[in-house]
Amino acid sequence: MPMNRLAGETSPYLLQHADNPVEWYPWGEEALERARREDKPILLSIGYAACHWCHVMAHESFEDEETAAVMNERFVNVKVDREERPDLDSLYMDAVVAMTGHGGWPMTVFLLPSGEPFLGGTYFPPEPRHGLPSFRDVLVAVSDAYRERREDVARQAGTMVEALQRSAAVRPSADPLTESLLGEAERGLRRQFDSEWGGFGGAPKFPPASALEFLLRRHHRTGDEETLAMVTRTLDGMAAGGMYDLLGGGFHRYSVDERWLVPHFEKMLYDNALLASAYLHGWLVTAEERYREVAEATLDYLLRELRLPDGGFASAQDADTDGVEGLTFTWTADEGVPAELLRPFEHGRSILRGALDEELRQRLLELRERRPKPLRDDKAIAAWNGLALAALAEAGHRLDRADFLLAAREVAEFLLGPLSDEHGRLHRSWRAGRARNPGYLEDYADVANGLYELHVATGELRWLREANRLARLAVELFADAENGGFFLSPADGERLVARKKEFDDHPTPSGNSMLAFVLLRLGRIWGDDELERQAAGVFRLIRDTLGRAPSAFGHALCALDLYLAPPRELAVIGSPRDAIAQAALGGFDPDAVVAFGPAEEVPLLAGKDFVDGRPTLYVCERFACRAPVTEPSQLAGVS
Repeated sequence: MPMNRLAGETSPYLLQHADNPVEWYPWGEEALERARREDKPILLSIGYAACHWCHVMAHESFEDEETAAVMNERFVNVKVDREERPDLDSLYMDAVVAMTGHGGWPMTVFLLPSGEPFLGGTYFPPEPRHGLPSFRDVLVAVSDAYRERREDVARQAGTMVEALQRSAAVRPSADPLTESLLGEAERGLRRQFDSEWGGFGGAPKFPPASALEFLLRRHHRTGDEETLAMVTRTLDGMAAGGMYDLLGGGFHRYSVDERWLVPHFEKMLYDNALLASAYLHGWLVTAEERYREVAEATLDYLLRELRLPDGGFASAQDADTDGVEGLTFTWTADEGVPAELLRPFEHGRSILRGALDEELRQRLLELRERRPKPLRDDKAIAAWNGLALAALAEAGHRLDRADFLLAAREVAEFLLGPLSDEHGRLHRSWRAGRARNPGYLEDYADVANGLYELHVATGELRWLREANRLARLAVELFADAENGGFFLSPADGERLVARKKEFDDHPTPSGNSMLAFVLLRLGRIWGDDELERQAAGVFRLIRDTLGRAPSAFGHALCALDLYLAPPRELAVIGSPRDAIAQAALGGFDPDAVVAFGPAEEVPLLAGKDFVDGRPTLYVCERFACRAPVTEPSQLAGVS
């Protein structure tokens, strides 16, 4: 009887496969040792709980007794949740892309017992179709090649590992970091821009939150209205309905067309956190209420559907309901929806798009709430909770939403409590009372950034201290002293066949770009040039690719913009609720770094106190400060 070893896992994705007839192992020494002992190749399958095609391949192949028998006889089978193990996912995705020219999930990779990849792909059908061989044919061919052409297989694996190791050892550019890099990136985005529907490139379209943040910064710097128009056209296009949930708020993962109409229906925590911030900043820049409404509705969705009892947030909602993609979110013509709001989807069902008044929205939402809901992936990922923390904190302060601020404090306590160990290091994920895996670079970077935003929103020093501690710990754990930048996994983490660096900011900011951003802010508050130098090391590694692929480096461009901007430090002695703080921080000022005191141990705040007992603002540039002000009317002379 096959023995499936996934039942003791916490990942909902792995648990979805715990009843398969496949002898699945979680990644670990037990599986690797068996592969070595029995001299079998490893079949590594990587996916995630909200992945539609992962469900399809599971149903077609992993639940099929005959296919499972071939897998069990010829391979040691390992199942990985990509969200729990981004190091494995990144490493083997690079290998699959190098071998096939494309990647995606479910990912299927064949490894030597040493973990070296020699062949891979994504979805394989149960029968040959669309130019793809059947999964069972692939299994037999790979197994035969491993047994009969071992030298060829080993040579292919060795070549692949050398390529992976070379790509991980990229050298820094010696050319200067200048403003021209930002202009070149902006021109690149302009060339890719879809002027009709917004966004960059054609179908499928993923929400470009970080690129929009960069363009808002460019508009702030240059005043160029065409730059702002790229942002507003995209914000409006994404919010028209389809990819955006007009009834319950929140965004689905991406649009399969160029019009943001037909979504891939899973809803991810990270997308909604990043987009809430992008719409909030769009509102700050344009004063258009529709952007504020989308930001609030998106965060309301997070609180309603993804919040966990322990204070954190679940990772995602599935694309499918009862095995049908989009069933919860689509409508038939006989359900009382005005015909002009319906756009055809499939199986006689339609997507909502158009303007809804509040009464209609509420009525349709109440109807929808009676339907079955998609499954929720209720594991909490530290990095994504850090993104949610940043969005909730800033929106809570700017929109005067006490419930957002309360949720932000609770997620911060969750991150520093259940998601941290006794030494103050972060775990990657948490579910069912158990924390799993050491934190990766993006976990430290996103959590530190969220804690900084919570400090700015509340004025409470604890969050600034913790942001500083985690950011400096990240430098210690992940920095590459030789070439600069930061590795994805910690120095004392599991040794894989290559130690990777990640720079791609799509769909989430890479750990490198987010940590660079955080280090610049904290470096200016602590007057620490070494932190700024560490941030610059990231930019030197990607300097020559920023202009060629700006949509892939949106957050790195935001960080570089901050690096090149004239330093502007705001030391506030008092509270964010004080009139002087609200006047100074009320607008969109992305280049300013902010600290609230008094606090002698924070260098920017040292020696600064209330003036005549009143809340006081000090505007500084590299710690050279202008005369303190206590009245909003005095700001014109110092801002």
